[in-house]
Amino acid sequence: MAESIPQDGESKKHSKPRSINHIKMIVIEDLLADTITPIVEQNVCLSSTVDSDASTSYAELKNIVKEHRPKVIPKKEVGKMLPWVHIAISNAKRLLLNTYHDIKPEYLQSYLNEFCYKFNRRYFGQNLFDRLLIATVSYKNQFRYKIR
Repeated sequence: MAESIPQDGESKKHSKPRSINHIKMIVIEDLLADTITPIVEQNVCLSSTVDSDASTSYAELKNIVKEHRPKVIPKKEVGKMLPWVHIAISNAKRLLLNTYHDIKPEYLQSYLNEFCYKFNRRYFGQNLFDRLLIATVSYKNQFRYKIR
């Protein structure tokens, strides 16, 4: 999920990609509507406008949010229609493959949380380390007893 807020005077049909504010990545088991709909209900504000591809997995979103704008995306234009979603996914894949090489499925959500944390705070500059340090010492991990 990628949150973007339209800039002042921006029309619905803008020529350049909107800036992105925050992203959130959630590991899901399948792409069924029964799986996706509750996740959207929990993570997206009811007054939001959702842009997505025209997958049948998103059929129920029109009942959850103020406006759902599904679009059929030709294969050649995948990166142009939802650019920040694709940029975030490709950056996360590259980070995980280059840094960690092999990730166990039970830890994937933690790695994605770390990526989103860094991405959402990319403009913090020198304050990022201090904020990360505070978050680290105040967080109680859930995998403490799984370490072998």
